[in-house]
Amino acid sequence: MGDAKEAGAEGPPAGAAAREGLSLLSQAESEESSAQGSALFLGGNEVKSRAVVKYSSAPPRTAFARLEEKTDLKLPPANWLRESAKLGPAGTTILGNSKKSKPFSSFGMAYDFIDSVGNDVDVVSDSENIKKLLKIPYSKSHVSMAVHRIGRTLLLDELDIQELFMRSSQTGDWTWLKEFYQRLIDQKWQRKKKSKEHWYQKAILSKFLYYSINGDGAAQPVSSTTEQQESSSSDQTNDSEGASWPAPFEMPSSVSEDPSASSQGLKNDFVRNILWTFEDIHMLVGSNMPIFGGGRYPAVSLRLRDNNKPINVLTGIDYWLDNLICNVPELVMCFHVNGIVQKYEMIKTEEIPNLENSNFSTKVIKDIAQNILSFLKSNCTKEGHTYWLFKASGSDIVKLYDLTTLCEETEDKYQNPFTMPVAILLYKVACNMMMKKNQNKKHYGTIRTLLLNCLKLLDKSRHPQPSCAFPVCHDTEERCRLVLSYVLEGLKSVDSSIKKESDLPAADPSTPIPLKYEDESSRGGPEGLEKQMALFLDKMGSLQKGNYSSQSGMIPGSWQHKMKLQLILKSSKAYYVLSDAAMSLQKYGRALRYIKLALQSHDTYCCLCTNMLSEVLLFLSQYLTLCGDIQLMLAQNANNRAAHLEEFHYQTKEDQEILHSLHRESSCQGFAWATDLSTDLESQLSVSCKCYEAANEILQFSDLKSQNPEHYVQVLKRMGNIRNEIGVFYMNQAAALQSERVVSKSVSAAEQQLWKKSFSCFEKGIHNFESIEDATNAALLLCNTGRLMRICAQAHCGAGDEFKREFSPEEGLYYNKAIDYYLKALRSLGTRDIHPAVWDSVNWELSTTYFTMATLQQDYAPLSRKAQEQIEKEVSEAMMKSLKYCDVDSVSARQPLCQYRAATIHHRLASMYHSCLRNQVGDEHLRKQHRVLADLHYSKAAKLFQLLKDAPCELLRVQLERVAFAEFQMTSQNSNVGKLKTLSGALNIMVRTEHAFQLIQKELIEELGQPKSGDAAVAADASPSLNREEVMKLLSIFESRLSFLLLQSIKLLSSTKKKTSNNMEDDAVLKTNKHIYSQLLRATANKTATLLERINVIIHLLGQLAAGSAASSNAVQ
Repeated sequence: MGDAKEAGAEGPPAGAAAREGLSLLSQAESEESSAQGSALFLGGNEVKSRAVVKYSSAPPRTAFARLEEKTDLKLPPANWLRESAKLGPAGTTILGNSKKSKPFSSFGMAYDFIDSVGNDVDVVSDSENIKKLLKIPYSKSHVSMAVHRIGRTLLLDELDIQELFMRSSQTGDWTWLKEFYQRLIDQKWQRKKKSKEHWYQKAILSKFLYYSINGDGAAQPVSSTTEQQESSSSDQTNDSEGASWPAPFEMPSSVSEDPSASSQGLKNDFVRNILWTFEDIHMLVGSNMPIFGGGRYPAVSLRLRDNNKPINVLTGIDYWLDNLICNVPELVMCFHVNGIVQKYEMIKTEEIPNLENSNFSTKVIKDIAQNILSFLKSNCTKEGHTYWLFKASGSDIVKLYDLTTLCEETEDKYQNPFTMPVAILLYKVACNMMMKKNQNKKHYGTIRTLLLNCLKLLDKSRHPQPSCAFPVCHDTEERCRLVLSYVLEGLKSVDSSIKKESDLPAADPSTPIPLKYEDESSRGGPEGLEKQMALFLDKMGSLQKGNYSSQSGMIPGSWQHKMKLQLILKSSKAYYVLSDAAMSLQKYGRALRYIKLALQSHDTYCCLCTNMLSEVLLFLSQYLTLCGDIQLMLAQNANNRAAHLEEFHYQTKEDQEILHSLHRESSCQGFAWATDLSTDLESQLSVSCKCYEAANEILQFSDLKSQNPEHYVQVLKRMGNIRNEIGVFYMNQAAALQSERVVSKSVSAAEQQLWKKSFSCFEKGIHNFESIEDATNAALLLCNTGRLMRICAQAHCGAGDEFKREFSPEEGLYYNKAIDYYLKALRSLGTRDIHPAVWDSVNWELSTTYFTMATLQQDYAPLSRKAQEQIEKEVSEAMMKSLKYCDVDSVSARQPLCQYRAATIHHRLASMYHSCLRNQVGDEHLRKQHRVLADLHYSKAAKLFQLLKDAPCELLRVQLERVAFAEFQMTSQNSNVGKLKTLSGALNIMVRTEHAFQLIQKELIEELGQPKSGDAAVAADASPSLNREEVMKLLSIFESRLSFLLLQSIKLLSSTKKKTSNNMEDDAVLKTNKHIYSQLLRATANKTATLLERINVIIHLLGQLAAGSAASSNAVQ
């Protein structure tokens, strides 16, 4: 019948002798020690035993009183069955007067030590059950136990068949098991009553223990009247011994809402819970054994024996195991005859196996334990099933039946009373595993199995509460979908149990709930967003007061209310995980849909919640943070808007049904302001910013900011980032307006408004980053603020006649403000080591600002407001500061730009000093200073331009200006020797322009070669094409100046030759110059020559000139 497992287990012979040579090594004197245990070494076979007390309700040990001989134990002591301050509330239990173990005693222990269940512990049980199992080979008594498997842990409970069948006779609940029992095991079953001898022995043991309490309340006999009353009380207790079994369907509210409730025997009512390791078996054991101590005996167990009856093997095993489990090193035996005390005897725990008539092998006991555990673990394989371990009286065969399978074949498969306790325990173990911080993904499969087995045990129509509670599994989208399917089942169970459903304005679950879309203009734009944000914050404040507003009429505190809260919270978590996964896949429309569902779930949770937990507020902050991220990414990916919109509006049937359940409680519109998909960029950025602000506000409501510093930092970083994005958006809009403004000279009000908005955003963002000491991002925002100031400066430049334009005070004001912000950015960073790339970028922007300001002052000198000398001084200072922040030495992608900038600065300074020298009259010292500075800067400019491969025209222009500078100097010279020296220097400068002409030649050849080759790759890699017009202009000037210099040189050398006839070097130079001059005249006379041909001629002539100069000892090197 059914899938009943049956197996036989034969124990070792009862008389197996133990080896000789007994010794005891006790490592602890106190059973309350949580760090010590005991190890027993028996003969040559080491039996390892370690006991650690996990819980004890016993008061400090009481020293036992050694009773005088002839004390009559039949007479009750004065303190019998009375409470004692020394014994505490557990007194009656300690002294052996408690009822027998309840049928669910192992579950009570498992609930209290949930960490140990499923993984660390092999067995959870009452010590009496452990002793029964280990005595099986020696005993003919029947054994009946219920076995349950949770993970690798077995729970053992006494299964009182007599009690069950008595109930069956009264209620008919257990008829299926009674029929099975009578058919296969005991056809003539009848209840066996306990003998009078049993009750007599129990009574004198109780009286003996009370007599043994030492102190002021020492036992004294009482009158016969009192004795009769106490005996009557004792008899009543004895008659009611044994916990009555619950009906299969009983589920009081206390149990349904609190799995750890004390009803139905689910309470852990043992005096001690001990973690006992016997060899390699780990057991969580409950014990009520009375332990005495004090004086010479720190811990002893007290036993009462009839002197006429010798101790047998079963009693010896009983005493030995009790002492091992409770870590008690000694046993005190009190012998009596017919209740009259005779004598006491002290026995060490390790000596018990060798007592006369009670000799047994500890190794055999060890083998029995290992064999029984192996047998149970290999056969009790189905988690959640109830197995019945049974051995009939007088039989040597141990049988195992699967009662769950037997029960399922009956008309009502939920008649098993263990169903609910097992289901609750499976659920608690799974939840406990999930809550562990060190939990990793390898245990997710175990957790899921535990929960699925829990659900299999439950009848949803009778127990919807536990079937609702299924935790979220933070993993893949598939798993989250699985979680949501369980959540939906749970919500349906809860909703179906709430009365008056027809009266509710519920939506049709098969009809999609429309996702409202409103244009930003209809909601009042950013102003409307501000109002909605204020309403949200008011609502968050009201949550702290515990406002409750359910539309379905659920009673706060009911199981439906509690379960729906849990389910809604789990759905919000699942949708959050789905949204995060979609975000990482760049599916932003889908991500927004999921986070909208998460926030709708949370909004409903807020309506139902009467006491908002900080953990739930933290979830909301995380949801809003992710929503802000999604809105920002949608704003930055506007080109794919159609696909995002389609994903956003898609809904599964499951999502619709969950929303249907949510709408029974709330409108779900509390976060509509955060989850609309707008088509306006400004609106999206504003929504993103408000999401981050709301997330930050939530962290301020309680101590969440200090409890979650990492999340707080991330929120502030995002706030700083979005404010930077919005600031840049407004700044770019202002720049666009500025570029469109052609005629009007004044700055428009719209531009100024955009500047203010941009500046405000940058300022707030800088504050966000500074508050979390993020120097790098603060520097970037300061840099952007500097850029905004430069745009303001550019807006104030005159748009009128270029010839009348002057550098305005407003331009100077804003450029100086920009410089201040760039300098603040550098101070924020401190050193380049903090972030080299940002440091270099800020330096470049600062150099650019100084350069731009100097260039504008130089090109559009404010002569109407300042003197020329003052302007020149300011230009010079700004240019030198620009050079200071322009790094020409560090190798980087920006190095050529820096070199070009520095070369340009030197060129401009040289030109300025050259111009000053031309226009200056009088102060010879100042003229000399300007001459030196002009020459110095021309030289530096030429060197830097020569390093660049793409600036031949700039190099040529500098060299031509240097030649002009030499010509100007020559005009003030009177002697021919001086003039010749200057001319020689000017020609030498001309020779150095050969490098520039070679670069131009290369460019021209490449341009000619590209169309022929047709190689697109070569064309793409080529440098920017030359400005032919500029090259031809510079070439004409160069030919003119070279011709002039050669002619002047020839004239001066000819004049000198007439006066001195013996200068061979001068003759050679004169001859060379005449030859070059002649070729140059012929070349310039040819008007049909191409640009490349003219360049080639110049390069050839410069080569000859260089050779002639080298041959002359008088050449200026």
